[in-house]
Amino acid sequence: MAHTLDIYWDFSSPFAYLGSTQAEALAARTGATLRWRPMLLGGLFRAIGQVDTPISTFSPAKQRHVMKDLDRWAAHWGVPFQFPTRFPMNTVKALRVYLALPEERRQAFREGVFRAYWAEDRDISDDGELRSLIGEGADLYLARTGEAAIKEQLKAATEQAVAAGVFGAPTWVVDERELFWGQDRIPLVERALRA
Repeated sequence: MAHTLDIYWDFSSPFAYLGSTQAEALAARTGATLRWRPMLLGGLFRAIGQVDTPISTFSPAKQRHVMKDLDRWAAHWGVPFQFPTRFPMNTVKALRVYLALPEERRQAFREGVFRAYWAEDRDISDDGELRSLIGEGADLYLARTGEAAIKEQLKAATEQAVAAGVFGAPTWVVDERELFWGQDRIPLVERALRA
């Protein structure tokens, strides 16, 4: 029986960016059905009583370690990474664009936005940047971010994350029951998918 693998993510998380670069290959190796679950991380944090930017509460020593660890993981997987000059980033509009796009255009947009923010230091809250990342029909999809249905979809997706027990990004859920948090848990996720 094929496993399902849900990945809960937001563009605002460097850990979600790094995990996202490995998700498709992980699913392919294990035969799992991968389901991308966008959520508004700030909304999730508020719902569970977490501060909006947990990293800002870390001691200076732990912050230095986390930054170095992010570089280590990027080098380990051979993916570009540079911590952006604008952090934290408002990702509401980018997430709404993702939800407004047809399914067949979501992967390219998701990968482009992650790369723009976490490798190229671009402002993904800016309409001009989003237009360039959307491409064809950009004005239509940007306009749709104001629609009640799209807003509700992101709210519902975030509520689904809360209900699933998610508390950070990326969160991996195997078969809707076994939860793993962080890009560094991929070996454990893979072991669960092979069980």
